[in-house]
Amino acid sequence: MNRVAVIDYGMGNLHSVAKALEHVSDQAEVIVTAEAEKILQADRVVLPGVGAIRDCMAEIQRLNLDQVVREVADSGRPLLGVCVGMQAMLDFSEENGGTDCLGLFPGRVEYFGDDLHDAQTGEKLKIPHMGWNQVHQEAAHPLWEGIAQDARFYFVHSYFVHPAEESLISATTEYGSRFSVALAKDNVFAVQFHPEKSQHDGLQLYKNFLNWKP
Repeated sequence: MNRVAVIDYGMGNLHSVAKALEHVSDQAEVIVTAEAEKILQADRVVLPGVGAIRDCMAEIQRLNLDQVVREVADSGRPLLGVCVGMQAMLDFSEENGGTDCLGLFPGRVEYFGDDLHDAQTGEKLKIPHMGWNQVHQEAAHPLWEGIAQDARFYFVHSYFVHPAEESLISATTEYGSRFSVALAKDNVFAVQFHPEKSQHDGLQLYKNFLNWKP
């Protein structure tokens, strides 16, 4: 059986993620857990997240889940980061005066700024970046299977990831300027948007994750 662990550290829309995963698979057993043993026994793992990165990292470390996530990443099993779960996978975030993160992807998480404007119209843009936006696939990946180029996904965030290596970028989005919204490296994939809130294409991405064999 395909067992999926959704990591529960109190900072994510965990049950929405779990229900989306259950919806796209009749065979997967989806568990929401903070228990290291159960996470390490799972066939694939999801690290979700919402809220402030300092709080997220504090809880991840308090529960000793930072080492668990790194162990999953090193094991070769599929690992998916979602929203702040993605940001937590970088080295460092500017948020909350600076927060050290998990370091699965080299790079930083940066603030959009308070003076962000549309590159074409000059219109001032609101922060957070909230709502539907197009996702441009920069590199082929099994998680994009069945998802059209420039499909729209749902976002809610004030910070964005800036990876140190362009080869890590799997997709980008335009908001004021172009920035990375999906990163991929070996068995680890991460997205800034919320697949569970992104209707058909979001469910397709979760289905692809359940079928992914890195």
